Amino acid sequence: MKMPKGLPYPYNKVCKLQKSLYGLKQASRQWHSKLANLLKNQGYTQSKHDYSLFLQSFAQHLTIIAVYVDDILITSSNLVAFQLLKHNLHAAFGIKDLGLLHYFLQFEISHLHDGVTLTKRKFTQDLL
Repeated sequence: MKMPKGLPYPYNKVCKLQKSLYGLKQASRQWHSKLANLLKNQGYTQSKHDYSLFLQSFAQHLTIIAVYVDDILITSSNLVAFQLLKHNLHAAFGIKDLGLLHYFLQFEISHLHDGVTLTKRKFTQDLL
């Protein structure tokens, strides 16, 4: 690697990268491995049918984590567990909370007072 233009060349020194580089062949695998280890250490179980799905069941509460590439979807019936998980993920990875889910994998998600609806209206309109 070369130093970016405008930065003085640090003779006989090494620069530490603060973030992983995109394009490395093993970067996403290493990130997922680190995430999986963190979640398992916090009591989450990785699904045997879908390795990107993690579950934690405690008493009457359930927390579900779905990972797609570098996006993480979290839902929980326990607000305290939800906040603790977000805090731990932020401490380990520096994540950003993007709020309620509205669009994911071509699905539109609408939040109603009695539940959630999933549609592919936008995807269908784009096709037409």
